[in-house]
Amino acid sequence: MIRATLPSVRHVVGALLAALAALLLPGVASAQETFIDARLLVEGAVQPGGETRIAIAFSPVSEEWHGYWSNPGDAGLGMQVEWDLPAGVSIGAFRYPAPERLLIGELMNHVFEGDYAVVAPLRMAQGAAPDGPFTLRGTATYLACTDAVCVPQEAQLRAVVAVGEGDRADARFAAFQSALAAPLDRPARFAVEGDRLRLAIPLPATLDVGSPHVFIENRELVDYAAPQVFRRNGDMLTAAIPLARDAQRPGRLAGIVRLGDGTGLSFEAAPGAVPTGGAPIRTGGELPAWWVLIGAALLGGLVLNIMPCVFPILSLKALSLAKAGGAEHTARTDALAYAGGVVIACVALGAVLLALRASGEAIGWAFQLQEPGVVVALFLLAVALTANFLGAFEIPGMAITGGGTSRRGSFATGLLAAFVATPCTGPFMAAALGAALVLPWPLALGLFAALGLGLALPFLLIGFVPALRTRLPKPGQWMETFRRWMALPMGLTALALGWLLWRIGGLTWGTISVGLALIVTGALIRIGEAQRQSRRALLPGLALVAAAGLAFLLFPEPQAPNGEAGVLDTQPFSEAALAEARAANRPVFVYFTADWCVTCKVNEGVAIETEGTARALEQAGAVVLRGDWTRRDPAITAFLTQQGVAGVPLYLWYAPGAARPERLRQVLTPRSIRDLATASARQDGRIR
Repeated sequence: MIRATLPSVRHVVGALLAALAALLLPGVASAQETFIDARLLVEGAVQPGGETRIAIAFSPVSEEWHGYWSNPGDAGLGMQVEWDLPAGVSIGAFRYPAPERLLIGELMNHVFEGDYAVVAPLRMAQGAAPDGPFTLRGTATYLACTDAVCVPQEAQLRAVVAVGEGDRADARFAAFQSALAAPLDRPARFAVEGDRLRLAIPLPATLDVGSPHVFIENRELVDYAAPQVFRRNGDMLTAAIPLARDAQRPGRLAGIVRLGDGTGLSFEAAPGAVPTGGAPIRTGGELPAWWVLIGAALLGGLVLNIMPCVFPILSLKALSLAKAGGAEHTARTDALAYAGGVVIACVALGAVLLALRASGEAIGWAFQLQEPGVVVALFLLAVALTANFLGAFEIPGMAITGGGTSRRGSFATGLLAAFVATPCTGPFMAAALGAALVLPWPLALGLFAALGLGLALPFLLIGFVPALRTRLPKPGQWMETFRRWMALPMGLTALALGWLLWRIGGLTWGTISVGLALIVTGALIRIGEAQRQSRRALLPGLALVAAAGLAFLLFPEPQAPNGEAGVLDTQPFSEAALAEARAANRPVFVYFTADWCVTCKVNEGVAIETEGTARALEQAGAVVLRGDWTRRDPAITAFLTQQGVAGVPLYLWYAPGAARPERLRQVLTPRSIRDLATASARQDGRIR
């Protein structure tokens, strides 16, 4: 007699209650009816000392019914078989195809939809001597379920097994075999670290795993509904899976890893070292076609020209547009030089990002603003540009001075514009940049180049379309006035960066920032005086160099960003906190932000940190999780990668029982979150 592993009391009670409901609900057929048919098949003849294979083929009567894997997950019941076997005949363990996930309410189930078959070896002992063919009999018990009801099933299995040297095999077994999860040729390793099970599954680095998921055969070991985090570490696929409450440390475990294309690979794992680091793998779904991603990157770069986070650098572009009113050859040269600077800057930032991630760094788009030293440099640069716009000094050859055209100056302007503009992710950009983190590097760099091309596209159009160029105002005194007015947004940028430095390092960093700004401004004014008198400004130039050096000597080691109490009652984001909130069947609003992300701050002021949103979320009983990405956070970076995005902002709404979150737009309206919370509260009967 062979039985599957005994189910837990929780599973049995759940199955019995579901069966009782099926019997009592009107319109539901009797539990004796068959909703998933089971047939026993034999591949071929068997002889003493040899073996053949048997299969149990399952066929639902309609597509709404599904069966269960050996470990059914949070609910359901795996198949059990009682055999009536002749002497000397034995049946081994059944092998299964890779199951699918089905989330109903807060319960994650491991199911099979449609026709499927399980296969096991049938062996005959060497000394067995049956009198010709024999009948193999067994009783299979299993569940047939829909999303609303489960019905216990019992099938009387019967098949005739030929004895001897059969030369004909059942052709259906080839299809059964191809659908089974193929066993790996090397064992996996696992380790229990804190509240997580970590797995190292040997898979060639050249194998495209898509969006994988691990099904653990051991019962009550892991939290089935919790997100799984995957990384690539050479020829190892590593997975981190939250443990179930009160889980016992296993001696060995087995399971199936299902790849993105539906292929299943079965493995057995023993305790051992699991490597850390590696490149995160996106698990938020399959990628669109590459040409679609290219289009999204191009549109994202174009829209970036009008995003709030990019407004401070519009002053740079405005004066460049005015300069383009000259000769056609000059306008085209300037446009190409500017576009070259933008595209090269985007590709260079992308290449550095990909290289750092390949080396194991957990970083994402706008990683440069997570480095305090870079923020200091940008702050001093913004102060210098504000002084330049006010006429304190000139930057020879730069397109922002309002003087004569210069290919070198336009190229440098493009570099600067891209570096300052690209930290934000606007509409269309999220999918493209998220894909760039998991695509092969030549394709990924193509996406970064398309992003830069979209950002530079308005300049290219003006440079190469005379009809657009003729509509621009002619160069004149207005440029100087306009340039001085543009000192306002650039000065606001400097103030924002100074605020960010204060957020990073507190009062000490704020005081040092103000001191350095005064030194830089004084030195630049002296340099401007020297320029107007056609003489060199050696001492002011040395003062600038000294200020740059002081910036990296005076600033102490930064601390974690200072937390501030807001209107919303928020908790710090973690995958454990997310899983706990979802397990409590409560709606969850998760948002990821950073102090350097202007779009994030605008959204928070307009739609998140408001009294109306707070009341709606409280009425819905929602949990609010806030992920602060101002400084590097590997856990947040890994989660963003799983969701298929490369930066912030990211807004997710988890409705109770939903399998996947609803992703909100990156530019929120005052009612974006309020309407979701109100609808959830009405659905739960909290308000009418």
